[in-house]
Amino acid sequence: MFRTGPRNLITDVAGLRVGNASDARLKSGVTAVLCDEPAAAGVQILGGAPGTRETDLLEPHNSVETVHAVVLSGGSAFGLDAASGVQAMLRERGIGFEVGGFRVPIVPAAILFDLRNGGDKDWGRYPPYRDLGYEAAQSAATDFQLGTTGAGTGALTAGLKGGLGSASTLLDSGVTIGALAAVNPTGSVTVSHTRHFWAAPFEIGDEFGGQGYPSPMPDDAKSILLKFRDKHAGQQETGGNTTIAVIATDAVLTKAAAKRLAMSAHDGFVRAIWPTHTPADGDLVFALATGKSGIRLEADAAIDLYAAAGATMARAISRGVFAATPADNDMFPVWSSRR
Repeated sequence: MFRTGPRNLITDVAGLRVGNASDARLKSGVTAVLCDEPAAAGVQILGGAPGTRETDLLEPHNSVETVHAVVLSGGSAFGLDAASGVQAMLRERGIGFEVGGFRVPIVPAAILFDLRNGGDKDWGRYPPYRDLGYEAAQSAATDFQLGTTGAGTGALTAGLKGGLGSASTLLDSGVTIGALAAVNPTGSVTVSHTRHFWAAPFEIGDEFGGQGYPSPMPDDAKSILLKFRDKHAGQQETGGNTTIAVIATDAVLTKAAAKRLAMSAHDGFVRAIWPTHTPADGDLVFALATGKSGIRLEADAAIDLYAAAGATMARAISRGVFAATPADNDMFPVWSSRR
């Protein structure tokens, strides 16, 4: 049976730290994942409306093998500025690849759409995400908050607030795997309008409420609940979504294997969100392999790793919604208020 790491956070993977920065008035924020040493990295994008920076270099056939950080941000395309703030902080600390006598930190990033969530987006000429990125990087630590924070500050799902979630799994091989997700899908993470999470079979203990599946299943369990269709009684407005995430391990992986890990982690989206990977979502998973365990997995153990990637991601997604807290001008209630 799977068991969690000591924190049940992505930072149970040795060599990673996470920092959050939030603006309550804006109802948005930034989450930065910093690598103590450059980590092998990959990415898989399965949503139809992604917003990204530096993802092409993560493809296995391209030359850059490792990265120094990855960034998840709110703000739609404006939020891509957050990576510049993280890059600035790393450069101040002398972190980056040396190229022609210069230090260049490699910081891929992805964004979610949280502009239409009740926050004040009248920020003037320049959006605040570069400064939020710098703040998030400065605060990076092994312990960090979940729920309404960082990139999950203004996140919404179909009928509930979203949030920032994380989880970890310890494998019998000695490898640790962790997931981090900013949960803002067009779909629902719960079965119909119940308190029961779609990811219930993968829950460890009561990490997201211990509700299990409803019995019997409600008649409308298969209904397609969408964020703004659900809110506006049948008037669906496309856009305004996306779940962005990081899957990480301390196993030794090649760049190609890291991409395979990102692909497998998308299975967690399918287990936790209905529907997912739609044309209105920009669903994306970054993968990081720190190699800190020194373990290179043989075939059977590698299958366990990729299976755990999906399970751990499903749990992280659910924990993000479970941990959300209410704030002024919210468009949707939090999970804890549902009866």
